[in-house]
Amino acid sequence: MFGRKKQHVAQEPENLNKSQKMPELRKLKKIIIGVFIGAFAIITILQSLYSLQEDEYAVVQTFGYVQVVETPGIKFKIPYVQTVHKVSKASKQFAVGYDLDTDESIDKESFMITSDYNFVNVDFYFEYQIVDPIKYFYASEEPEVIVKNLAQSYIRDTVGSHGVDEVLTTGKYAIQSEIKTKLQERMELEDIGIQITNAVIQDAEVPTVEVAQAFKNVEDAKQGMETAINNANADANTRIPAANAEADKIIKDAQAQKEALIAEAEGQVARFNSLYEEYIKFPLITKQRMFYETLEEVLPNMEIYITDGSTQTLLPLESFSTIDVNNGSGTKEE
Repeated sequence: MFGRKKQHVAQEPENLNKSQKMPELRKLKKIIIGVFIGAFAIITILQSLYSLQEDEYAVVQTFGYVQVVETPGIKFKIPYVQTVHKVSKASKQFAVGYDLDTDESIDKESFMITSDYNFVNVDFYFEYQIVDPIKYFYASEEPEVIVKNLAQSYIRDTVGSHGVDEVLTTGKYAIQSEIKTKLQERMELEDIGIQITNAVIQDAEVPTVEVAQAFKNVEDAKQGMETAINNANADANTRIPAANAEADKIIKDAQAQKEALIAEAEGQVARFNSLYEEYIKFPLITKQRMFYETLEEVLPNMEIYITDGSTQTLLPLESFSTIDVNNGSGTKEE
């Protein structure tokens, strides 16, 4: 009996330790549960709120139903039920032919052939915007990849339909406009919520240095030709008005001279007709008057020479001392 008592007494401290540990375990469990509940509450609160900036869309999905929120500010959503995807309204960019971040060339994208069988490296820069965030998220899995692949396809197709000279120089604007139009029409057909806003040829060059120098020489020659043409046009624009003015002056002077000659001729005709009418009426008197008028015009220009004390005129004058009144003519006496 003494042995059993000793055994019973020896086990009493262990039971006492267990009874003391039980409240501590319960307390620890309560603390852990409280922490989990608090964390869950905090997460739930955070899941219930989201903020939206002015340049963002929010696509809110509720059991398959989707809506777009555009107004900025702090927004509420049902936690664990509604999901929110934010989409930027700002313009986005991508490049074909080079890396947009490092600016390193990507030959497999930029290397292509023209319609006249020349090789060129063409780098393109694109800008686009998300105009329908719902279609952007749910119409395709990777819309940016689709846009870039389509852009590469249209670039090669368009560049391949133009000559190398157009790609490098005069046709850049037309090419990039054509590519932008084709890509935007395809975006509207695919209906993935993306709009192409800009397409620019960032750089275009031939693959080798020798060919590049040759094209540079051609371009310099073209610019020289255009400069010469512009200078010639400027000179022509200066000379032609002066020549037109001179020609107009000559024509006007000739017209004035013509009118003066006609007026003088008409005056002479009128004078002759007047004299003729007077002559018909009075032939003798008219003849005498004409004779005297002629003398008045001639005599002031006559020169008189005095030799041997006698006067001799250079112009032999008709004697009109004897006039035949019947026929109106004068007769000269010997």
